[in-house]
Amino acid sequence: MTRHTTFRFSLDPTVEQRSVLERHAGASRFAFNQCLRFVFDARRARERGEDIRVPRTGNDLITTFNVWKKSEAAGRVFTVAPDGTAQVTDTGLVWRREVYQQVFEEAAVDLGRGLAAWSASRRGERAGRQVGHPGFRKKATARQSFRIRNQFPRRGKPAIRAGEATPRSVRLPGVGTLRVREDTRRLRRMLAKDRARILFATVSRGQGRWWVSLNVEAADLHPAQQHPDRGTDSAEADSRWVGVDLGLTSLAVAARSDGTEVDRIDAWPRLLRSTARRRRALHRAVTRKQKGSRRRRQAVARLARYYAWTARRRRHHAHLISNRLVKAHDRLVLEHLDVRGMIARNPTLAESIHDVGWYQLTRQIAYKLAWRGGELVRADRWFRSSQTCSACRSVQDMGGVAVRRFDCRTCGLSLGRDLNAAANLAAWAELHHGADVWARDLPAEGPVINAHRRERSGRRLRGGETDPEDVGTGARAPA
Repeated sequence: MTRHTTFRFSLDPTVEQRSVLERHAGASRFAFNQCLRFVFDARRARERGEDIRVPRTGNDLITTFNVWKKSEAAGRVFTVAPDGTAQVTDTGLVWRREVYQQVFEEAAVDLGRGLAAWSASRRGERAGRQVGHPGFRKKATARQSFRIRNQFPRRGKPAIRAGEATPRSVRLPGVGTLRVREDTRRLRRMLAKDRARILFATVSRGQGRWWVSLNVEAADLHPAQQHPDRGTDSAEADSRWVGVDLGLTSLAVAARSDGTEVDRIDAWPRLLRSTARRRRALHRAVTRKQKGSRRRRQAVARLARYYAWTARRRRHHAHLISNRLVKAHDRLVLEHLDVRGMIARNPTLAESIHDVGWYQLTRQIAYKLAWRGGELVRADRWFRSSQTCSACRSVQDMGGVAVRRFDCRTCGLSLGRDLNAAANLAAWAELHHGADVWARDLPAEGPVINAHRRERSGRRLRGGETDPEDVGTGARAPA
């Protein structure tokens, strides 16, 4: 199984490099808006009865933009002679050569994906909330980012390289060699041993810094890091299921079907609660500034840095918990939580639900367990794990979430509510362990998981398994 992971580094560009990054980000936004304008113009032309094809896919938008950027419609450069006569010396976008070509193409691909998602949502072929039509990206509000694909020539080095000039550096085509604040030792070792290759790089600006996210295709983990094959036909294999109940009092409680507790996580940083005074002060500072002023923009930036800090801390702790569960157990059962519905039904607990980060934790458990050869099952959403007795299987009304102990009125069982729910999840998996397996190879951590583009060319990965140290998403202290 080929796995994907993301290495994210904080850039330390010079003044000249910062202007180059801003130029590429602006070019990406310009290409996206121009391609969207092509779509609107073609639709209006069809409404007038003209026989014109509306560009919908990324390839159609790339072709249309490449033709337009060299035409007179994109601009003309005149030179005026001393006698007053003017002559056209260049046509098209004059500054197009100052930006790497792939920046325009990837912006068109992003728009194509947005249009495809909008069309699928309108036809009812896309699950979840309805997707809106892509809109124009404003300079003041749009996130500054651009993406570059890696190229693998038959002779020579790849276009995107890490740790070539210095151990803490990344080279991007069209931009140059950029310094990074973190060490690239793990990535360099995987690349040097031909156990991974960089597919593309996404450069973005946020939290007052420039960041680069390298999406890497890596080989399987070392056999020492994978779980042994237990077999699927033996009764012993079915008894190894471990149910994980997620909650607010205890973040996670793991137990077997017989009610044996194998793990419990009670301590985790409740950042929104512990830093509530600081958060309220930052929000008040924003509301007290005049809209459109420089001080309001500074206050908004401080508030954004605070939320980015909480997200990094929460993500770091999720890595610690997911590694702890995945390394110890090869078959886990998670409940299918309707987080959006829980927040809507109980606004009092909305802040606490946001603070725990259940989605981040379950996502990490899913792809890490798949990497290690384990099996993950997601129980049915309507399965009453908290209201079912793990001994006699009778369903009883437990009351509100304040009741933390399950007392069965049928068999007299009395144990913690979270432990009872975890045991029920494990028992559910023993009966339905082949019905709803959720062990897909999900993309690893990183903000660019929706930016993967299918490989067009380049050599295939032929390296062996990675070293035991090359896990790729181990928990690291947040910056």
